[in-house]
Amino acid sequence: MQAAVSILFDALAYGMVLFVISIGLSVTMGLMRVVNLAHGAFAMVGGYLASWATLSLGLPYGVAILIAVAGTVMLAVPLEMGLYRRIYGASELTQVLMTIGITFAVIGAANWAFGPGLKTIALPPLFSGPVDLGFRTLPAHRLVVIATGAAVALALWVVLERTDFGIRLRAAVDNPGMAAALGIRTPAIYATAFALSVALGALGGVIGAEILPVEPYYGLRYMVTFLVVVSVGGAGSIGGALLAALLLGFVDTVSKYLVPEYGEFFFYAAVIAVVWAFPRGLLGRPH
Repeated sequence: MQAAVSILFDALAYGMVLFVISIGLSVTMGLMRVVNLAHGAFAMVGGYLASWATLSLGLPYGVAILIAVAGTVMLAVPLEMGLYRRIYGASELTQVLMTIGITFAVIGAANWAFGPGLKTIALPPLFSGPVDLGFRTLPAHRLVVIATGAAVALALWVVLERTDFGIRLRAAVDNPGMAAALGIRTPAIYATAFALSVALGALGGVIGAEILPVEPYYGLRYMVTFLVVVSVGGAGSIGGALLAALLLGFVDTVSKYLVPEYGEFFFYAAVIAVVWAFPRGLLGRPH
């Protein structure tokens, strides 16, 4: 029984990490119609900045998260203005080639600036110890990850579904010309949505560093995983991304606990089964 609780708890934490990172990619793919394969690289940048802030500067974990998110956004917004705006509305192949190029550029810069080794993020004592729930002792950091994922899901749903920004974003995507004629500043809307997407990626890269270790090839290593979560959930769907992340996190964690010799076979078998049954994703919307 205790082993089952541990597996389920680890699966939930892993799924929440996948969700926090992948939902940013879901925003760019589903709402902005941009296949941003550099999203994992931005998550890696967040992890690197948090590691530098906690280990080199000795700053508290919360401050390091703010530095990581703000620093990654400050790096990404000029890229959006100078590069990404040129591929809005372009073919998927053009978007893929450019964003993969950005990924390799970020990998090279990370190797040059921080070295090729694995980076760790110093956790505060409150998060690094165990929490006694009475029936089971669980790692505190996992609880923080789960709570953060739930908070991100709720906050993002409110922003995109219950605010003027969400309405303007959907209008700018569906009919840019009409939106501009109505006074919607589409470039500013796109820049804000892109910054939000990158901020979520950076946040996920920091809180998930204990589960998805931060290293120079992070952006390539997990790029397919993040794409899979978006595809299974349905691009642009918050609930779909959450459901897909939890489902795939459960399948991957349980299979690696019980049958580790099969590697990621069951993970991708589940992906194939879901995509076969739901071609637009679990909660995907027809375009």
